[in-house]
Amino acid sequence: MPTYFRDLGTALEWRAKGETLRVEPWGPDAVRVRANPGGPLLEDLPGALLDAPPAGGEIEIKIAEHHATLVNGKLTVRIDAGTEGQLTPELGASAGSLTFVRTEDGTELLAEQPAHFWWPGPRLATATGNGHHRLEQRFRAYQGERLYGLGQHTHGMLNQKGAVIDLVQRNAEVAIPLLISDRGYGLLWNSPAIGRVELAETGTRWVADSARQIDYWISAGEPADVLRGYADATGHAPELPEWAAGFWQCKLRYRTQEELLEVAREYKRRGLPLSVIVCDFFHWTHLGEWKFDPAEWPDPAAMVRELGEMGVKLMVSVWPSVSPVSENYHPMLDQGFFIGSGYGPVAHADWPDKGLGAYSAQVAFYDATNPEAREYVWDRIRRGYHDLGIKVFWLDAGEPELKPGNQTGLRYHAGPGLEVGNMYPRENARMIHDGLRAAGETEIISLNRSSWAGAQRYGAALWSGDIATDFASLRTQIKAGLNVMMSGIPWWTTDIGGFHGGDPEDPAYREVLVRWFQYGTFCPLFRLHGFRGDEQVLEPAMTGLANEVWSYGEEAYEILSAHLRLRERLRPYVMEQMRTTSETGVPPMRPAFLEFPGDPAAWEVEDAFLLGPDLLVAPITAAGAREREVYLPAGARWADAWTGEEHEGGQTVTVAAPIDRIPLFLRDGASLPVREEP
Repeated sequence: MPTYFRDLGTALEWRAKGETLRVEPWGPDAVRVRANPGGPLLEDLPGALLDAPPAGGEIEIKIAEHHATLVNGKLTVRIDAGTEGQLTPELGASAGSLTFVRTEDGTELLAEQPAHFWWPGPRLATATGNGHHRLEQRFRAYQGERLYGLGQHTHGMLNQKGAVIDLVQRNAEVAIPLLISDRGYGLLWNSPAIGRVELAETGTRWVADSARQIDYWISAGEPADVLRGYADATGHAPELPEWAAGFWQCKLRYRTQEELLEVAREYKRRGLPLSVIVCDFFHWTHLGEWKFDPAEWPDPAAMVRELGEMGVKLMVSVWPSVSPVSENYHPMLDQGFFIGSGYGPVAHADWPDKGLGAYSAQVAFYDATNPEAREYVWDRIRRGYHDLGIKVFWLDAGEPELKPGNQTGLRYHAGPGLEVGNMYPRENARMIHDGLRAAGETEIISLNRSSWAGAQRYGAALWSGDIATDFASLRTQIKAGLNVMMSGIPWWTTDIGGFHGGDPEDPAYREVLVRWFQYGTFCPLFRLHGFRGDEQVLEPAMTGLANEVWSYGEEAYEILSAHLRLRERLRPYVMEQMRTTSETGVPPMRPAFLEFPGDPAAWEVEDAFLLGPDLLVAPITAAGAREREVYLPAGARWADAWTGEEHEGGQTVTVAAPIDRIPLFLRDGASLPVREEP
């Protein structure tokens, strides 16, 4: 029989009919799998994994006549050799088929599954030209399996079994290809290619529309174990700066320096805590000049100083797009710093800019995958903002927001758009991270509308984009945020109250805003934003209605200000969770099953979560609701944080939820300053 297997000492390799398949340890209880359909492995393709694998224990490789195994801690991987055009008699597996099992008891965690007994097998490569292929990776489906992660989506599902998820970046839809299963494994699709994942009852299929090599990482363990291993493999988030755990005030948009300062002054006059205030888009001279328009912002350095004296950071909106009337456009074009097109012109979108009247400009986008382009943009940001004392940046529209949003035919420094397009938002965040580090800064955070695997290592926070302003949207956001936590991005927030609309004078909307604000108090980042009022034409003069905590009437103001003070009391606890996250990769906001994986009912909870290990949060997400049912996970004793009433875990209780209160429970005698002392 031909020799299909090779023991490389640090990896197990299978070769047949030109295909190379390699399995190598990549951290404790984890392996990396790569398959090239035609020839040896390619080593320099972009991905999410760090350059070197995390340290691990001893591995064991055994090669038999028809199969070989690699054992790495809790995970054992088996490759079946197959025979010429036939099924392997003993297992019915295709040639080169992989099975992942739990080492301890041999339980199958995940196995490849061919589409057909003859062709195609579990891995399919269909040529698209120039050495690229449409790549498919198929796995077996398991009845009742629960699947989490995959970034942020608006489908309203926590368990995503049965969904088809596009692997593409869009406003409010963020592709982070980490999937975590209740069967005891996690899988990272280590490719920034445009594609999709199908989580069907008949099988799971990962698809890259055009790429050169299959590459994924798989880890065995409970969800928390997988997230620890993922952080080791892709990079840990830095520790959140202390100030970032406070309240962030934002609206679309403060048009002038004096307007923004007056809002900050009013917070201080009222004795309300404020950590960050935001200068939104169109503050610039031209799109892609990354500096203040002196007509509206005459002395930004003085503004930053005054805010600093109040203990407030200024965050400035930074876009990746460059107008043709920008002073930077032609220098960047000449140096090849824009995303290109295989058809000649640079990639573009229609966007308004100052000085163009009713017309839009064909704006270009800097190529964040190009190190020299990142350095160029940071240099302009340094001169326009950082030299004034600004150290916090809001990276808006960083998908990037191309029109049409199609990566076909685009050229990046890192490769063709279909192969690398999903990594753009991560590299955009890297631009800020590397620039701030080079400037000597140690506290680094950027707020991003999109993200990709590994962005957490660059201090990249994520917010959920331009979303609706009703209770249905709030319900969706709770699940979206928990899946972000299961995707390795620990810093996350929403636009409290939603983005698109909302009338501060409408009692029905005020209730939405209050309940959303209560939920936001317990998110990793606590930020009020939105475009209040009727929709307007996108133009440099656009602005929404007032969006401060005093903008919603006296009753709402009392509730919102009380929750500002509640967040302040909880900030030491929040920071304790952020330190844990930085060290371990376990997120601060946790689905119930992350803390209680042994409780089957905890896997069913989709409308509540834990902040850290000790505080269970049960948001109110329906109009007029003044009570709700809350499941208290088994294995702990729970005390109502407002009344002190105690309950054994493993049961559902009905709890009061007046308009000024969000249901909260403390675990096993934990003491947190939830109630305000008289």
